[in-house]
Amino acid sequence: MLPSTDDIAKFIAIAPDANEGTALRFLEGAENIDDAISQYYESQDEAIAPNLSDPTTLRMDSGADMRNSPPPYARSAINRVAHHYTNAFTGAADLRSKDEQDMKAALHNIQQAGGIFNSDIEPEHTTQFYNCNCDVHNYKERKAARLPVQEIWSKAVIYPGESAYHDSHSSALIAKNPYSRVPSLFPLTTPGTYTRARPTPSGYNHYLQKMIQLNASLNAAAQTAIDAKEPVSIWDTEDTETSVSNESDATASPDTQQPAIQGLSHQKNPSGTLTESSKPSAFGSLKRMLSKNTSEEKAGKISIHPKELRAAILEEEQGRWPSQEWRQLVEAYQETVGISQKVADLRARRPIQYLHLLRAGYFEPIPMAWAKSTSSPLKLIIDAFGGWRGVTPSWRGYKDLAEERLYWAMNTTDGIARNKTKPDSISAMNMARSRIESAVSTPTEYFSPDDICNIQSIEAYSKQVMAPFRSFAEPAIPLDETMILLEASKSMNSPPLLPYYNEHLITGYSVSKQAKSKDIAKAVIHRFSQAMINHDHDTRGYQLVTFANQARYAGLINHQNLEQIWSNIRFGGETRLMLGWQRAKELHFQKHFGTAVYHPMYGWQAGPQTPILRLLIVLDGEAADMNEFQLDLLGLSWVYVTIFLMGADGCPNHHRLANELQRISNTNPRISFLDAQGNMPERFITHELLKRHLGYNVSFSDFKTLEQATVDLPSYVE
Repeated sequence: MLPSTDDIAKFIAIAPDANEGTALRFLEGAENIDDAISQYYESQDEAIAPNLSDPTTLRMDSGADMRNSPPPYARSAINRVAHHYTNAFTGAADLRSKDEQDMKAALHNIQQAGGIFNSDIEPEHTTQFYNCNCDVHNYKERKAARLPVQEIWSKAVIYPGESAYHDSHSSALIAKNPYSRVPSLFPLTTPGTYTRARPTPSGYNHYLQKMIQLNASLNAAAQTAIDAKEPVSIWDTEDTETSVSNESDATASPDTQQPAIQGLSHQKNPSGTLTESSKPSAFGSLKRMLSKNTSEEKAGKISIHPKELRAAILEEEQGRWPSQEWRQLVEAYQETVGISQKVADLRARRPIQYLHLLRAGYFEPIPMAWAKSTSSPLKLIIDAFGGWRGVTPSWRGYKDLAEERLYWAMNTTDGIARNKTKPDSISAMNMARSRIESAVSTPTEYFSPDDICNIQSIEAYSKQVMAPFRSFAEPAIPLDETMILLEASKSMNSPPLLPYYNEHLITGYSVSKQAKSKDIAKAVIHRFSQAMINHDHDTRGYQLVTFANQARYAGLINHQNLEQIWSNIRFGGETRLMLGWQRAKELHFQKHFGTAVYHPMYGWQAGPQTPILRLLIVLDGEAADMNEFQLDLLGLSWVYVTIFLMGADGCPNHHRLANELQRISNTNPRISFLDAQGNMPERFITHELLKRHLGYNVSFSDFKTLEQATVDLPSYVE
């Protein structure tokens, strides 16, 4: 592009560290200002980022306190090439991932074409001709073509004694499908017609009830069955042949109750290597044994050789965690999440289940490759009706592997007594509707004529659900860093959609009578950043990262450059929160890399002197990778997150998501949550956000002091 003086001025306003010459150079090589800014910060990233092949670049200055030195596992890991380990689970997941996203898109397209808005309903087309070449039948043929992949996946995750099944009429395995007796949610149609079938509200309700009942009964039966197949112990004997019920667990030796990571290193082997791993692999023979369809399996009984199971676990642990330093990292992760005791118990008392979860990566941080991928194993769907299994014995009812693992971790966390069970779809909707009824009017002292809904004269403030503030995190200190993550998806550029429900069936949508989400976000971010600048006395402002299909660093945002930065934000695409989160982490550790270290698989690892990152996330709906984000946060002690969710007034979907986020917040002291609906009282929102972000109950008088702007609020621009 041929930059003008105004272009150069805008560039410097967004990137205050650049001079006119730098701005001119990047503008001349870009198509627009946005691309030039992105290229500039990418070049800055490369200049700031340390050379990971040189450990000296990650050390503190020579005069620094030795307490700032990287932990031993990270110092040794930085010199290693990224460790790529594969097993049956990762191989099957990679195979599934090749067309999983295409299948999701194909289903979404035919749902939209057929006027179906509930994501769990697959369209039907009843006709006497199976080869009618319609979109529904083409989709079913694509599903049938994936049966070999589904078979490989089932073998990788299935538990001993269970049977694989699917819902395709092209194979006899459909007869084994326990969900085949669930009634169809579609009405009967005349054979030979080509009319697309439409679900009915009563049919959908009946379908949901039967699915929920069957999920619960099959989950309970599967968990009981595998618990009964677990050996008493595989660690204190060499040749025990029989497998008995876990009812005898109380007699297990105390020596078997060592932490899982500690158990990886034999006490008489100071080097930390696993002596049994040098023997011929037993993992292949174990797989063959577990997949063998013997008469004992048919009778519901399985005999597993403890020695082979033990060798398989040791081999898997050695393959995943190849060094003592690596295992220390995993141990630290388990301690932070609060699952150390549960993992140790699984390893000692339920080794079959331990091996399944171990192979799926449940006991270690999420790899960077998973966090940035559009088709990581965590994104793989769980479909009880179709036979696409999860990892745990009680996998039925979750939507994907990320949600299953998140709830497993929350239900496993030490010291949390609250109910963390995921509610079924009917219960979740009933709770959402109850939440709608609990909304009350905003206190009058928060009224402001500058609020967007008042400027636009839309309507009066909407009622809000005023959840009381509870301090979960540590109060902010001056060394803490503040950053803002802003959703920049297509939906932000329009008022939210309000669904029409007939019982549990969505029949259509209407546009909510409220301002665009991006305009509400702009107003709230302005008020929030102004109050934070007054609190911190730092006029430079705060780093702003936008995310949709891409993540972009917008620069330091403050009351002087808000309009300029906002004018360069482009709204469009889908909501990919993990991209924005990865960008935020990169920015934080580029600034503080002297206090942290870089692991080749798990990325940056904070040290004891790494400043706390306090992150404000602004959303206007559900992010498809929200569960992955929440799962990643469980293992991080250096970040506190406040999630602000906007939604349409009286929208059940908004309140269902709000309940879910609140439930997750209740189990993680480093996550706080706030939502608002309809025409929003911006001062009230800002006050509540400040409480959660700063970690203490900011009084109303203190809030009025903090919100005193040094300049006038920017006028609303249509």
